[in-house]
Amino acid sequence: MHPRQNHQNGFSIIELLAVVAIMGVLAAILLPRATSGVDEAEREACFTNQGNIEVQCQLWQRNNGSFPAANLLEVGASVEYFPGGLPTCPVDGTTYTIDTTTGLVTGHSH
Repeated sequence: MHPRQNHQNGFSIIELLAVVAIMGVLAAILLPRATSGVDEAEREACFTNQGNIEVQCQLWQRNNGSFPAANLLEVGASVEYFPGGLPTCPVDGTTYTIDTTTGLVTGHSH
């Protein structure tokens, strides 16, 4: 006759707590890195929007003899220049404005 062996299937509470603690440490390390990528992408999208607006303002100036109004309402309403509508800043949701003497976007130095 063999002695009775006590075999239990599954994990002990200590093993489960250790796994949860390790996962918590990994999440604390990785989560800030993942969210910083979103912030960087939004800043880059803002710079891209600024460049697109400045190019379209240059075209407007070439076609009309002067830059559009600082609030960009006239150029933004034209589907010829902005078929998808005038973009807003992805970082803070504000509208873009330009310097009417240079055609450059003002502000938005994220």
